[in-house]
Amino acid sequence: MLAHRHVFTLWLLLLLHDSESAMRFDLFRRGRGRERDPGPQEGEVRLFGGGVSEGRVEIYHSDTWGTVCDDGWDLHEAQVVCRQLHFPGAKSVVTGKDYGKASGPIWLDDMECKGTEDYLSTCAFKSWGATDCSHKEDVGVICETSGSNMTKIDSTYSLDHSISLSDERGQIFDSGRGCDFQIFVQTATGNRQEDETTVVVETTTCAHKMILSQFPLFNASEGINNITVDISQSCEPFFTSFIRYIYTRKIDVTSSSAQCLHWMAYTFGVKQLMEDTGRLFSEILPEDTLFHTQVSLYKYAEETGDMVLQETCLQYLAWNFQNLTMSPAWTHLSVELLGSLLMRSDLVVPDEYFVLQTVESWITERGNSASLETQLNLLSRVRFPMIPTEVLYDLESNSSLYSTHKNMYHEKIFKAFQFNVLLFSKLMSNPKFNREDDDYRPRIYTAEPWSVAISQYQTPYRNQYNQYGQYNQYNQGATRQLNTPIHNSMIFKSNQISWQANVFMNQYECSNRGLRCESFPAARLAAQSRPSELSNILFRNQLLLMCQGKYICQVQDFKDDMATNGTQAAYPCPDDQYTYHFVVRPEYV
Repeated sequence: MLAHRHVFTLWLLLLLHDSESAMRFDLFRRGRGRERDPGPQEGEVRLFGGGVSEGRVEIYHSDTWGTVCDDGWDLHEAQVVCRQLHFPGAKSVVTGKDYGKASGPIWLDDMECKGTEDYLSTCAFKSWGATDCSHKEDVGVICETSGSNMTKIDSTYSLDHSISLSDERGQIFDSGRGCDFQIFVQTATGNRQEDETTVVVETTTCAHKMILSQFPLFNASEGINNITVDISQSCEPFFTSFIRYIYTRKIDVTSSSAQCLHWMAYTFGVKQLMEDTGRLFSEILPEDTLFHTQVSLYKYAEETGDMVLQETCLQYLAWNFQNLTMSPAWTHLSVELLGSLLMRSDLVVPDEYFVLQTVESWITERGNSASLETQLNLLSRVRFPMIPTEVLYDLESNSSLYSTHKNMYHEKIFKAFQFNVLLFSKLMSNPKFNREDDDYRPRIYTAEPWSVAISQYQTPYRNQYNQYGQYNQYNQGATRQLNTPIHNSMIFKSNQISWQANVFMNQYECSNRGLRCESFPAARLAAQSRPSELSNILFRNQLLLMCQGKYICQVQDFKDDMATNGTQAAYPCPDDQYTYHFVVRPEYV
């Protein structure tokens, strides 16, 4: 009787939520198949037994995880480990601490690193497995999680897709009553037994077939009572929470669990969970000043087909392109990723010549590995008409690739000179001219004269009261002036337009300007004069919010001279301390 009652409860819960669950969980196409979690690679390192940023140092060699002896270890070696794991740096070396039993080999001893190496295995050491140490001498490290404690590591985000779904299903899963479908989770440890077979740890999760059958990729169909799933060692702790989410539509996601849950949701077709965990990655992108995280996440997003995550990574890399070009990740950028960035008009750079220089340096660094076709493809995405004319004159002698691609440079430079000396009305008589060509559209240029900056620390709002405690009515907020040509084309160079940039911290400052601001801080960029030549020119001005002077976290449009949030996603800035970069962007329409 109890068994019948329990089955009835399950069916009742499913019927109450059946239509809702069918709507909320769109499945991926079957043709994509299941992705296996990629295993560790030769020379890969990990921290074991201590948490996200601390633990025993282990390195993967000959299909086996092994440890590292602490002989001779200092911060030079620790820096290499932490950098390889995409942390900003090393905080300290740990010796003699028990991070749990280590049964594998001791792979490295007497390490000598300069601290600048990208991988621990490229440092000097005796040879693989040559050591006189015991596991009591295994070294550990503590890595920095952020250069200035900008964000808290492992923040928790609660996702609730339950709508009105009862928590009873979660209680049923927790109790295990009436479960009839076994999920065997196999986790390869990376170590090998004496007979050379891989050590695999298996755990079992008991679930209910009628619930899992909503997702065909579990294969919980009639006559099948179990499934075996391969999960990496780092993701295995989160698998039970993932299965419980299928019952409850509720889950707590942390920085360390986000990618594992995203991969599981992708593997089993739980689309909504995949999309929402993908959005959470924007929280961690600013933490890696070396850009390894952003680049690797973009590659992962391509592999899983997550277009939202791809755009999140691309947008951050475009906004912070200048920092990317100075990072260790720059020379390792894939052709596809660099090509995608060069297609974007929201690329934030000093000027277009900077874009050409960085593309040339990337090609030169690659040497013969970049084919001539690849080089032409990338160089063709540089917007030569946007390069200042004084630079174009000297390009033949200053360009490192001019002689290699002389025809392409001739064609692009000629196109640029036409743009700079002819009105668009003249150009349009040429049948080859396409006014919609991206070459004629500016990116976001921050060099003079197109940009001016106001730091939040420079605004006078802290001193807005006089010595008698009365509000200073004449406080006008922070103000900067800039003069720009009315257009990038050389023929407009002498036609100047004056702009005034303001940052207001309160309504009083706005009122003194005859304005009403809806939120604070508020930014305004207004033309002080309007020459007659402006009839065919449209200004698509933008405001860049730079967090702590380190990275651009948001880009806003201007509407009626006031900055608006627009539709662009924002990245976190923990203390809300911004530098406001006002950028003038004229386009001929």
